[in-house]
Amino acid sequence: MDQKPNKIEAIIWSILLPGFGQLLNGQIVKGLVLLTLIILVNYKAKLNIVMIASFNGDIQRSIEVTDYQWLMFYPCLYMFAIWDAYKDAKGENGFLAYYPFVVAAYFITVGLIFSSTLDFLV
Repeated sequence: MDQKPNKIEAIIWSILLPGFGQLLNGQIVKGLVLLTLIILVNYKAKLNIVMIASFNGDIQRSIEVTDYQWLMFYPCLYMFAIWDAYKDAKGENGFLAYYPFVVAAYFITVGLIFSSTLDFLV
């Protein structure tokens, strides 16, 4: 496979599961490392249990079950995987091309910090 994938295709695969965009770009080791890290963080943060409780309307249980120290890694890993797949698929590499990904990771992380203390959710 000599041709690099489309940058939109790489972003979509990375949104579906971080690491898949790297695998698509032919970066097998990087893709497997990101995939392993995202699965580890998902497991340690109990993200699937949190999502099931949240979808069932049990917000209090989802707040209690969440391991926020592990969950704080998730947005940064997620956005890094998307940015890296985009960059390696010949996306924009200009000055501040990474900026939208950094801003998104920052605001999601700040949202995680305050999400357990929002009174209107409980």
